[in-house]
Amino acid sequence: MSPTFIRMVGFDTEHTRFASKYNLFLYREEGVDAYNQENLGLNGAPVLFLPGNAGSYRQVRSLAAEASRHYADVVRHDEERLKLGTRSLDFFMIDFNEDLAAFHGQTLLDQAEYVNEAVAYILSLYHDPRRSRRDPSLPDPSSVIVIGHSMGGIVARTALTMTNYQANSVNTIVTMSAPHAKPPVSFESDIVHTYKQINDYWREAHSQTWANNNPLWHVTLISIAGGSRDTVVPSDYASISSLVPETHGFTVFTSTIPDVWIGMDHLSITWCDQFRKSIIKSLFDIVDVRRASQTKPRAERMRIFKKWYLTGLEPIAERTLPQKEPNTLLTLEDSSNTILPQGQRLILRELGHNTGPNVHLLPVPPQGVSGKKFTLLSDQPFDETGDQGSLEVLFCSVFPVHNGKFASVFSMNMDFSGGNIGSTRLACKNAAEDGIHLPASTRTSKQAYDRTTPFSYLQYDLEDLVEHQFVAVVDKARSPTRGWVVAEFSDSSDSVIRARVGLGGLLSAGLNMRLPANRPMLTEVKIPALHSSLLNYKLKIVRRSYAQQELFAPLLRQSIPDPHESKFFVNVKQVNVNLHGLAPFMPPPLRDQAALNGVSFHLWTDPSSESTVDVSLSVDILGSLGELVMRYRTVFATFPILVIALVLRKQFQVYDETGYFITFAEGLDSTLRSSLPLLLLAMSLLASSLATSSTLPPSDDPFHWRTNSTESPIDFTKNDLLLGSQDAFFWFLVPIFGLISVGVCVIINYVSLSLLSVLSFVYGLLNSKSGYIKRDDKGNLPIFSAPTPRRRLINTAALLILVSTAVPYQFAYMVACIVQLATCVRAQWHAKETKSTAHYNFANYTYSVFLLMLWILPINILVLLVWAHNLVVHWFMPFSSHHNVLSIMPFILLVEAMTTGTMIPRVSSRLKNVTSLILFALAIYSAVYGVSYAYLLHHLTNVFAAWLVGGYLFSSGFSIRRLWRILEGGDDVTSTSEPGSHTKKKP
Repeated sequence: MSPTFIRMVGFDTEHTRFASKYNLFLYREEGVDAYNQENLGLNGAPVLFLPGNAGSYRQVRSLAAEASRHYADVVRHDEERLKLGTRSLDFFMIDFNEDLAAFHGQTLLDQAEYVNEAVAYILSLYHDPRRSRRDPSLPDPSSVIVIGHSMGGIVARTALTMTNYQANSVNTIVTMSAPHAKPPVSFESDIVHTYKQINDYWREAHSQTWANNNPLWHVTLISIAGGSRDTVVPSDYASISSLVPETHGFTVFTSTIPDVWIGMDHLSITWCDQFRKSIIKSLFDIVDVRRASQTKPRAERMRIFKKWYLTGLEPIAERTLPQKEPNTLLTLEDSSNTILPQGQRLILRELGHNTGPNVHLLPVPPQGVSGKKFTLLSDQPFDETGDQGSLEVLFCSVFPVHNGKFASVFSMNMDFSGGNIGSTRLACKNAAEDGIHLPASTRTSKQAYDRTTPFSYLQYDLEDLVEHQFVAVVDKARSPTRGWVVAEFSDSSDSVIRARVGLGGLLSAGLNMRLPANRPMLTEVKIPALHSSLLNYKLKIVRRSYAQQELFAPLLRQSIPDPHESKFFVNVKQVNVNLHGLAPFMPPPLRDQAALNGVSFHLWTDPSSESTVDVSLSVDILGSLGELVMRYRTVFATFPILVIALVLRKQFQVYDETGYFITFAEGLDSTLRSSLPLLLLAMSLLASSLATSSTLPPSDDPFHWRTNSTESPIDFTKNDLLLGSQDAFFWFLVPIFGLISVGVCVIINYVSLSLLSVLSFVYGLLNSKSGYIKRDDKGNLPIFSAPTPRRRLINTAALLILVSTAVPYQFAYMVACIVQLATCVRAQWHAKETKSTAHYNFANYTYSVFLLMLWILPINILVLLVWAHNLVVHWFMPFSSHHNVLSIMPFILLVEAMTTGTMIPRVSSRLKNVTSLILFALAIYSAVYGVSYAYLLHHLTNVFAAWLVGGYLFSSGFSIRRLWRILEGGDDVTSTSEPGSHTKKKP
């Protein structure tokens, strides 16, 4: 590759307000693409690449280079394709300056606005003959193909919802590892709301009855996921089944794509060689520069994408045979013995055995027999009509001798009659176009993606062959040639096995079955219980006394229908099974949940080996733990807040009753003995009921009476709560996550205490003074000195002014956390020095508040990173949604109150229940809504901080003088006393 990135300097502030932040580039391959400084050489269909979160525009290099070279080496030499409108692909790409769109909704909207302006500018370039080398007889482009990686795919979809979007300027979107269904993280309110607006727009558009009312009618959306290798974004989120119908798009995994057959991580999906070739070839197939849209009609595009990206074994895969006209006349001797008996299997172990072309006819069973299918597998490619290969497969019907349609209308005549007048003539269709590639499976095969010639496969239901009487397998090899063919008609009663086992049975005993020796070549095992993406399995296949000269080794396909995920295993013995079926927090699909049908295993074996096969399936516990971490990683950031809130609640209850503010460890121990187990039990019951109700049909829903009986709108948020699980079987995850959260809190507690001990020791060395430390008898004076009230008021006011104008409130929150840490350090040192109960109360109080603030910090840190990144790229426009001073003022006032060493006053009235209610609500919310709407945890904690500030102000009546005394740290706000404590000499 010799890449050249040409910056579009003309795309300046006259066209977009983001010209100083983002850039538009054109890719040119040196030595391949013809261009110069005066003329960019635009002569094909425009393609726009959008990088993902913190991604580089240079990631397009692999795709763009392959497009340039494939056109130069293949397409431009194909006159037939050129006549049909195929031209080169002009790759443009946007430099988003490595912006963090996944963490900030406004950044996502800014990028979408820029994309629409870039699309308009790109289309304008083709109107300028100085920039373009297009045939003047061709229409100017009115549409751009968009390829988006990761969040770039979301930006592409967002662009179509913006007010500056030009109708039909984008009609094809191909995304790679893009989280369409849900935002990667829910720590920022704008990204959650923006996602909802985007997805609602797409759903509303595709819910329209008439095409004229659907602004996305001509848009195709293809979402490609990398699978379990992608540990950055769960591939479940790439599903678009809740957004578009199958007529307008689908989700597919790279392991499904023919000749790719491998999963990919988040970055390699942009440069994997097998994958980029498939992407580029599919784009060339949809291009038609004779149309202003530069692409074929939507239905044709969808057919092409299905051909390139699906295995061909899916229920929605389209067969071309029924739509084709016979183009081959096959003439045979009447006395020929090439017709096999009805139901007999055809097995050719060698081609060209008769030193010349030979025809084998398999009679098609009569219609009306349900469940029959035709299958053919070979290690040789299928010949198109007129090709000079060794194998051709035809589907034929009898052609009467006196038919008015003369033999001259056939493009191909194959005469095997030897000139016999009384011969049989068959009108045939070539089946090569419906050929399916399967990975070659031999005794030496290691992986499905090995660079070997794939197997060729055909599969038709009997209903697809209604107009045919014979299947003709034409062996065209003129000399003995290595190659084999297996073809047969099989019955579903022999080839399809439905395992009636539940998930509980799989966990306890697994699944074991034996396939008989007289089975068909293809055996399908359906296991409906395997539908959850939270569990991994181990599958073992053991052959008994198989032949040494078998044609091929066992080949296994694991598949689910939605999303289209297939995995192939060659020379299979033992495999790890994981899937992307029903996943937590995923919105329900627009149509019926095909994933509930479970996993299907297709096993191809050599039927001539006459060996039994033992199949065993068991749950992989360790592998399943990894799936839990991937799907529930946000839980480990929100569930601990439940524990901390309950501990704080217990600490305040004890403090209000006894005057002692117990340590965090003591509060945790007490909580484990009282409220936490009960709450986890209630949450487990709630998780089970939510999962049960989500799987009920509308008529069985106990709340169905509240909806319109004639219309059942889909609730796309019903899986947002608690575990987000659609399977009641996983209720036990709630107590497990609760126990893990307790363990995490214990670890964080001891790590934080160790850090505070070190810092307080350093603080003591820097501030030690000789002599005695005076202690008040009642312990009601400030714990330590603080800056003057005026200085603190100025600092607070300055910070709030900055928040309202220049910096996001998340910056002020980080400052508050740092100040609170310093307060904890000083409080710990003073408590150890004085051994005073009042000082220990204050130290425990500040420390527990600090732990709560520490767990809220990750929710704010991501927006802070976006703001810092904007400063680095010299983008100083303030965030419109993060300057609300009320979102940070309670935290600042609370932290400032604690810097004076002032202890929170005890509450003896019923108002003490308000503290418990707020903390209990915080605990409940963190468990029920924390994963899907984590950003609200900051605001709920902010309410708690405001309540504590109110406790400082209103415990004995509010007045300006009292506020001033609190700021001075000299107000009598604590009733805790420690009799008999006078002075202590420092050691």
